[in-house]
Amino acid sequence: MSEVHFAVKVNAPEIEPRFRHPRILEVFDGLKTGEAMELTNDHDPRPLKYQFMIEREGLFEWEYMEEGPLVWRVSIVKK
Repeated sequence: MSEVHFAVKVNAPEIEPRFRHPRILEVFDGLKTGEAMELTNDHDPRPLKYQFMIEREGLFEWEYMEEGPLVWRVSIVKK
């Protein structure tokens, strides 16, 4: 992965669970094309990736930068 400048960083555990996915999608929607967000989580955010695949199909690139066991970091780029 090349050097990525993140427009925003989101630490998912800091967001109340019932608002977590909607807030992350809201942050993503606020990105400009080509901008990236860094998502940090305390578990694999695979369910969120599936939600992106359904609700934002073709609009994002998802790349794991760190894969546990305690911390997961993901780069999500808006296409």
